[in-house]
Amino acid sequence: MTEISRSKFEMVGIDKSLNNEISRPNITYWKDAWRRLKGNKVAIVSLIVLLLIGLMTIIGPHLTSYKYWATDSSIVNMSPNSKHWFGTDTLGRDLFSRVWKGGRVSIIIGILGTFIEMTIGVIYGGISGYFGGKVDEVMMRIVEILLSVPYLIVVIIISLILGKGILSLVIAMTITGWCGMARIIRGQILKIREQEYVLAAKALGASPLRIIKKHLIPNTIGILIVNITLDIPSFIFAEAFLSYIGLGIQSPNTSWGSLASAAQPNLIFYPYQLFFPALFISLTMLAFNLLGDGLRDALDPKLRQ
Repeated sequence: MTEISRSKFEMVGIDKSLNNEISRPNITYWKDAWRRLKGNKVAIVSLIVLLLIGLMTIIGPHLTSYKYWATDSSIVNMSPNSKHWFGTDTLGRDLFSRVWKGGRVSIIIGILGTFIEMTIGVIYGGISGYFGGKVDEVMMRIVEILLSVPYLIVVIIISLILGKGILSLVIAMTITGWCGMARIIRGQILKIREQEYVLAAKALGASPLRIIKKHLIPNTIGILIVNITLDIPSFIFAEAFLSYIGLGIQSPNTSWGSLASAAQPNLIFYPYQLFFPALFISLTMLAFNLLGDGLRDALDPKLRQ
């Protein structure tokens, strides 16, 4: 057996002053999620695209001297040029200002609808999942009844009662739209309500409302954020669909869906009138979905390193 000489080893000293040094900084869950999200180039590009589209919906209508509602019979169906960057429509209205005005309306509907859906769904699903038993049974049967009502019938009834506009659209899309969010939150609450910190809060006398608000809902934030990024494009697409079939935003106000609906009869002769609203609907939905995929990976604690 070969003997190893002591000369082959070197004594390494220990600097006791470095005992309390942190070799790796301790980072929070959200900082770590942001670090991983920054590493996802597709998600970051999607975020930049969304920020640019959002910025243009704010300042876009002001970048041209033509108002989105102003008509001019001398420039009807004009192709894109140096004055009218996206061309004009059948009434001689500037499409550049109308596209960005329509984008503002579509995105507002998407964000507002998602906020209402999230608020109702989180409260309803949180109560159902926490109490369980008969309370859960009754609340989930109500959700199933609401989900069985055909979507278009709800929209038509709301339109007849409240008229056509942003308010009636948002109400029609959220009156049953929160049910999906409620079921997601309920499932998450059922998984975490038996955790030790929840049992400790019960033992200390915390009320059910406090436990739901302080302990259960915060632990579903990751799931909520991902679903928000997927629900906003769903609302935008639903608005576009309803406007396309004549149940959405009415002229002179506009949205991407109503612009696409107005351009469809002239598609063969003036394809640019449909191209621009369809392009921004597609870009917005694609960017939100890719960002949602990136957030899902970034917020998954199993992938934390």
